[in-house]
Order: sequence, then C-alpha cells, then structure tokens
Amino acid sequence: MVLRASFFAAVLLAVAAMPAAAQSTEQMKTFTSSAEVQQLIAKAKADRKGDAPTTVEPILSLANYHANLEYRPIPGPAAIHDTENELMVVIEGAGTITMGGQMIDPKPANPSAMGIRGGKDIAVAKGDFIMVPHGTPHQITAVKGAALVLMTLHMPQ
Repeated sequence: MVLRASFFAAVLLAVAAMPAAAQSTEQMKTFTSSAEVQQLIAKAKADRKGDAPTTVEPILSLANYHANLEYRPIPGPAAIHDTENELMVVIEGAGTITMGGQMIDPKPANPSAMGIRGGKDIAVAKGDFIMVPHGTPHQITAVKGAALVLMTLHMPQ
C-alpha cells in the first residue's frame, strides 16, 4: 500500500512538472536567422503605438537571458539598470546614445528620466557594439534616418 501511494505521488509530481518543462522549452529560442530579424523589424514598425519611442520584439531567449530587438524611430527617455549590464548591437540605422552623467528628475519606480545632464554623446551606426555598465544612465538622444534598430541583451552583473 505504501509503495502504491509513493508511486501514485511520483506520477502526480511528474505530470504536474510536465507543463512547466514544456513551457521552459517553449521559451527557449537559441537561433534567429537574418530573414527572421527583418520580419521582426517589419513587425515592430507595424506594432508601434502612436508616437512610442520604442517597440520591442523578442529575438532569442535562454533561461534568464533575453535578446530583444528594439525598434527606435525617435529619441526616448533615459534609463538606468542598477543590477544589469546591457549589451547593444546596432542592426540598422544610426543615431546618438548619451551615456553617463546624471538622470534629470528620475522616476524611481521605473528607473527612467526625461534626460541626462553631463553625459557623453556616442555616435553609433550599423554594426557598432555598445556595453552599458550597470548603474550607468543611458539614452537614445538622436535617430538618423527612419529608425535605429538595436539588439539589446541585459546581463546580471
């Protein structure tokens, strides 16, 4: 009787774990082709709401790491990440990223601000890589052409 109850409990645990295991497999995406990236850019452009500065589409995911496509047709608010470093790769377009300095009137609940005072402007274009250390204010302050398209990856420090 004890053996049967133990077996029944083990089967229940296995069945209960199956949806979680299936879900984690569904969330894992370790390859995206350049053709898919072009489709994501078109989707982001179509999904943009009003005058939103950023539209985000997922590119890759593995455990806690998520690479996103950011479609940025206009400059946006400043941001700061206290516990993550951020890698940016320019997929298309050109613009200016301001890094460092001080956030102007930051919003603590959502670590963002309307701008940065005293940061360094960095001109970026297709193929450029930018590493933003945790705790560093950063902002897209200019977009040249139709849009600045980035791959961003947030990494725990």
